[in-house]
Amino acid sequence: MNISTIDLLIILAYIGASIGIGFWISKKAAASTRNYFLGGNSIPWYYLGVSNASGMFDISGTMWMVALLFIYGLKSAWIPWLWPSFNQIFMMVYLSVWLRRSGVMTGAEWINFRFGHGRGARWSHFTVVAFAILNVVGFLAYGFVGIGKFTATFIPYQLAQDPELNAQLYGLIITGLTTLYCVKGGMFSVVFTELLQFVIMTIASISVGIIAMNAVAPEVLAQHIPAGWKDLFFGWNLNLDWSELVPAVNVRIEQDGYSLFGAFFMMMVFKGWLQSAAGPVPNYDMQRVLSARTPVEAAKMSGIVNLVLFVPRYMLVAGLTVLALAFYSDELRGMGENVDFELILPFALKNYVPAGLFGLLIAGLLAAFMSTYAATVNAAPAYLVNDIYRKHIKPDAPEKTYVRMSVWVSVAIVIVGTAVGFFVKSLNDAVQWIVAALYGGYTAANVLKWYWWRFNSWGFFWGMATGMLASGMAPLLFPETNPLYTFPFIFLVSLAGSITACLLTPPDDEETLKNFYLKVRPWGFWKPVRDKLNAENPGSVAPNRDFGRDMVNVIVGMGWQIALTAAGIFLVIKAWDALLASLVVIIAASVFLKFNWLDKLKNEA
Repeated sequence: MNISTIDLLIILAYIGASIGIGFWISKKAAASTRNYFLGGNSIPWYYLGVSNASGMFDISGTMWMVALLFIYGLKSAWIPWLWPSFNQIFMMVYLSVWLRRSGVMTGAEWINFRFGHGRGARWSHFTVVAFAILNVVGFLAYGFVGIGKFTATFIPYQLAQDPELNAQLYGLIITGLTTLYCVKGGMFSVVFTELLQFVIMTIASISVGIIAMNAVAPEVLAQHIPAGWKDLFFGWNLNLDWSELVPAVNVRIEQDGYSLFGAFFMMMVFKGWLQSAAGPVPNYDMQRVLSARTPVEAAKMSGIVNLVLFVPRYMLVAGLTVLALAFYSDELRGMGENVDFELILPFALKNYVPAGLFGLLIAGLLAAFMSTYAATVNAAPAYLVNDIYRKHIKPDAPEKTYVRMSVWVSVAIVIVGTAVGFFVKSLNDAVQWIVAALYGGYTAANVLKWYWWRFNSWGFFWGMATGMLASGMAPLLFPETNPLYTFPFIFLVSLAGSITACLLTPPDDEETLKNFYLKVRPWGFWKPVRDKLNAENPGSVAPNRDFGRDMVNVIVGMGWQIALTAAGIFLVIKAWDALLASLVVIIAASVFLKFNWLDKLKNEA
């Protein structure tokens, strides 16, 4: 296809604006590492929240979600719980407040706040840095694969004859441009470019939804979907039969292992609840929380992510899926079993969007990639520079040295992530490994660190070490098993390592535990620490009795989030009764959370 002049100008103007913002704001970012990594804790919560939403609105994830909605229909709204997407509810309700109270700069620095500075804490510190870098490299590879596939589909110029190499070369170009602005401006650059990106993405998403609503009538859509495709709820079995429409979809469902959707859902909730209770992994999401001005603003930041992200994102996902179902099903059927469902998004985009709007949409989707990629790149040097170089190699260097090191580390991490991306063939493979195997190794130790006073630094180190080892071994031990179903194995190995090491070693320093409890004030099993504090100053520390209220808010918040997700899809497919039901749930849950969560934040400090 040929790109019109106006489309090309819009795309180039956007890329130029993003890079320009990064360089323009770089002087402020270079003032200190706190400015570079956390924006000097001066950015308002609503800017951080919109920025965080923009960072989650990535092109690779959108391509994956379009493929899922095509295959699984409305039931695909639940599948992002694999990440789990509802971890934002846990963050909103209580974990963002707890995390921000620490006042640290990175997740690895938080380890010293929780466990002190002994030998076990130092080893725990190294495991968090190692996990953070693995996580960043995995996400950069995932982003590289998605942007390469996307760009190669709609740009007519072939850089190589081999389609796979052509996509990889385009991935190199786009990641290179993104690296330019994000390493220059740090967190300031990431946040302020993402505000621009979010505006573009929202306009693009609503536009695609409206195009699909005008182009595809409900009766036409009904001819291209199996019975049950429009049903949000489900039984034990998936009960979607594509054999008369696109038989290859049945093959994909079998490969995914989601036919027993009830079992898949239970495992997803079990895994997701534990991972959400563990708190955020050390990536850009955690950096946004630590960047907030106060604990209350950190909670509000996590709340607004849910409010602004899901409806526009799913209008885009639903719009592209509906266009593909109506106009691309014949071509997919003709491919037999060799269907790449991840190309549905670029197909629908390049064939059914008019000139002018096409350029805006491409700019929006490039924004989606660039925002997530930039945020991920920004997270990496915080760990290597602040937590290794500054702490153990050159503790007294000038601030400018650390900022300069951060730039070079960012470039190196991009190179490594891109190199890994050359060996990843599928977005779905990358998603499954990151959210099931890698995150599985993180879960046990990070749940225990919040809620149990006796859990010490050696328990954390061995829990993380055995968890990461198990996550690496799981694909070898269970090569034919969906990564989701290896989570119990990984979790139990990590849990055994955590508790065994903890009980075989003494508790952490008493002063460290008391300082942690005084600052964070978590609920859980902290009575011995609280008793010691009250013995020193009788009646000074009351227990946190918010567990029941927090759990009710989490459950209501999860319903709120899935209703927001489904509303965007129901609107595009014109399922008016279901849309009305979703709106009722959204309004009711919003009112409940206003009184039982937002109003209660006044008491947090």
